[in-house]
Order: sequence, then structure tokens, then C-alpha cells
Amino acid sequence: MGSRFTNSSSDVFKGRKAPPVHYLLRIQSFSSLSRSSLEKYSSDKFEVGDYKWRLTIYPSGNKDGGGQGHISMFLTLANTSSLPVGWELHAMFNFFVYDQLRDKYFSLPDNQLRRFHVMKTEWGEAKFVELQVFNDSSNGYLIDDACVFGAEVYILKMTRKAECLSALEKPNAGSYTWTIKPFSAVALDRHESQWFVAGGHRWKILIYPRGNGTGKGNSVSTFLSLDESTLPPDTRLVVRFTIRMLDQNELKADPFEFTNDNYFGASCLVWGTQKFVSLANLNDPKQFYLVGDTCVIEAEVTLFGIVSITS
Repeated sequence: MGSRFTNSSSDVFKGRKAPPVHYLLRIQSFSSLSRSSLEKYSSDKFEVGDYKWRLTIYPSGNKDGGGQGHISMFLTLANTSSLPVGWELHAMFNFFVYDQLRDKYFSLPDNQLRRFHVMKTEWGEAKFVELQVFNDSSNGYLIDDACVFGAEVYILKMTRKAECLSALEKPNAGSYTWTIKPFSAVALDRHESQWFVAGGHRWKILIYPRGNGTGKGNSVSTFLSLDESTLPPDTRLVVRFTIRMLDQNELKADPFEFTNDNYFGASCLVWGTQKFVSLANLNDPKQFYLVGDTCVIEAEVTLFGIVSITS
């Protein structure tokens, strides 16, 4: 018949040579155990992931769980009284039975993922293996009235985060115009505007007159920066912003601009472009971005929503 089980989900189990890494339960004289009045046997405590566990076997099946005619296996979380109020944990576990003829440990095809909490400290398989299959010595699970079961347990550490987006019914917009004069006198690598308010938060424009990063030496780099002090803890802003360098030819009035949709938060306070406008275009006398050593930059900021982040 080979290594085949019968249970509620599948009758084909997977086998491997390596024994279970967390616990082994060897039973001598299994028939005596199954004939006794002992409905179940719980192992000694074993530790996995800083928690104490017990492996419980029902040799004639957990009848309350519909396990008649099967061996039932359960994993129990022990010493729960020492855990903090409101505790819960998620664990993946699997049960094994040893095929002594083929030297393999057989288990369910998939690990079981379960949530343990104060109202549910035990999970398992009421129909782990059919007794008719188990008792057939040709299958190797019960040889000379002896058998071996095992368990593996893996704790899922809860590092999940969640967020809640509160979209504004009407986007909140604001703008700011920054006149830089004389532009040639800007000696620092980075030049900053004054703070301005848009969408209820403070912002400023940053420029690198001789470029930054990939724009260094060939472009003006421009960025929008959020004042973190105006940002509540664990929040992000959903923002569309446009930065323009105005063409000062009133007849043409064609600005050079950069638009971006992005999040602004504690880990991302600055967004922009390293290649805003080329130095060649800026200094081209046929262009009107730099007139009388004056440059005019404008920022428009629109707040679409606020994201609250929780762990």
C-alpha cells in the first residue's frame, strides 16, 4: 500500500529522511495504550520560540473532533498563565509519523498555520492517520507494536504594518514664488528658499545651482522639502507638486517645470529632480529663464490625503 494516509484533506503524504527538529515521541506497546481507558497522552513540555508546547496523541481518535477510526494529533501551548494579557501568536506546525521500513518521516503536504490565543491554545489534526493504515505493518508505521511520532513548530514574528489613507474630499493646494537675485551671487552648492505653507504643512524649495548627483556640472537640481515638525508621528502625506522655473519673456511665458506625485514622510522628506534644467538652457541668451541675473522659481503643492501608519 506504500506510505499513504486517509484524512480530511488528502490521502497522499510527503516523506523525508530527516527527523522532526523539535520533538520526537516514541511509543512502545502501542496496542496497550489504545486498549487502555486513557483517551489521550500528552508529552512532556518542549520549547520552541521561547514558548512551551506539548504534543498530544489520541491513539483511538479524538471522538469529539470527529476523529473516530484515526489517530489524532494536537499541538498545545503550555504555561499560558505566564504570558502577558491579550497575548496571541501565529505558528506554523506539522506532525510526523515514522515509516520504520523505509526510514522516512511522513507528514501532511502543507504546514498548518494557526492563531493561538487565550481562548484557543490547542490546534491539531483529528484525522491525522487512519488506524487501518497505521496498524498494517507493511506500511511501516507500527512495527513490533512500536511507533514514532514527531512535531515541528515555527513561530511567525508579527512585524506586519498597516496603514489607513484619509483622502481629502477637496484637495488642499498652495503655491509659492521664489525670486533669486542676483543668481550669480549664489555661492553655496545648495540654496534654500524661505519656508512657506501649503496644505497645512511647511515646505521649502531647494536648488543646487551647479547640479547634484547625475546633474552635477550639467544641470540645475531642484527639490521640494517638507518641514518634519509639521508632520504628526507615523503619518505620510499624499502630495502632487510642481516646481517651475519661469520664462520671464512675457510674450512667451513658457515655464520649465517638473511634476511628481509622491509620499512625504519621516523617511522621505525631500523629493525632486537632479536634472531640472540644463545649465546650457539656463545660460542661453535666447532663453529667458535667467534675465538680469534674476531667476524665478515657483512651487505648487497639492495635498490629496494623509496616511496613518500602525504596527
